Amino acid sequence: MKKLLKYISPPAPDDSGACSVLYELGGITVICDAGGCAGNVCGFDEPRWFEKSSALFSAGLRDMDAILGRDDKLVEKLARVCEQVDAKFTAIVGTPVPAVIATDYKALKRMSEKKTGLPCITVACDGTKLYDRGEQEAYFKLFEEFAVDKLPTVKGRLGVIGATPLNTGLTEAGPIIKSLKEQGWREVVCFGMDSGLDDIINLSACEELLVIAPSGIKAARLMGERFGIPCKTGYPILDEELLKKAGELRDKKVLIVHQQIAANALRDRISGCEVICASWFDMIEELMQENDTHITGEEQFTELVMGGGFDVIIGDISLKRAVKGFGGEFIDFAHYAVSGRMRKTET
Repeated sequence: MKKLLKYISPPAPDDSGACSVLYELGGITVICDAGGCAGNVCGFDEPRWFEKSSALFSAGLRDMDAILGRDDKLVEKLARVCEQVDAKFTAIVGTPVPAVIATDYKALKRMSEKKTGLPCITVACDGTKLYDRGEQEAYFKLFEEFAVDKLPTVKGRLGVIGATPLNTGLTEAGPIIKSLKEQGWREVVCFGMDSGLDDIINLSACEELLVIAPSGIKAARLMGERFGIPCKTGYPILDEELLKKAGELRDKKVLIVHQQIAANALRDRISGCEVICASWFDMIEELMQENDTHITGEEQFTELVMGGGFDVIIGDISLKRAVKGFGGEFIDFAHYAVSGRMRKTET
């Protein structure tokens, strides 16, 4: 019963994370489901629906199609869509349906490419993991497939990996680009946010890569191995009001709960306190400090807070419901994947 949630809303699942990465890249994305998972992505986990369009479809498989794994039906539908939508590639994102029937994604990729004439990537989500796993796989598959040619390095060009609404609470890259240009970068590209597939194809021209969420680490390492591009981590968009409150803390024991790189960036801005970072999502071992914790369930989170002797918790305010007995200060640090709240949203 580790994954039982009694007080906290379920975080965004892996298929939502994959679709978030793919949303703006100019491809046709098909969620391989019987008509249910796409509603979750479109209705709850993708705020850009109100601002930007995307060719995102449900496979809409009938019961017997799903049960028998009739991949030819899916490919036929995809080919018909390609006749009506001008796309640069196709993507098939998994859900519990293909996971249960053991869909052969390699075969599905070959069939789709042969039928449509477009490159196809497949992201083997199963709906049981959290959004960061889907993002990680989508970034990796995209970079593996399309970032293949070494181009001359453009001095002052920075590539940002991990810029999705689920990680940042933003639907456009402006604040990220503004912050990084103030640090001296001449050109900033946020892959998958206000950018397209061509930016991934030309990725090797970047002087450096900045990973702002753990879901981007695997793809960044691939680019380091393939092109020798240096990579660093950071989170350049911490809210000024949050920084002000955190800067006023002194002699406190503080718990920060968010995605790991954002939490670490905030910890670096707090002085005179004992600060521990925790996350419901993947944590990169080399970025962890002593006592940092990967949260695997609501009960563990409650035990961590109630038994940790913390004076202050910094995290999404929705998490407060699980620690009603906590008597210290709770500072809101919104995380869209947890609560569906954008940056600077009133609580």
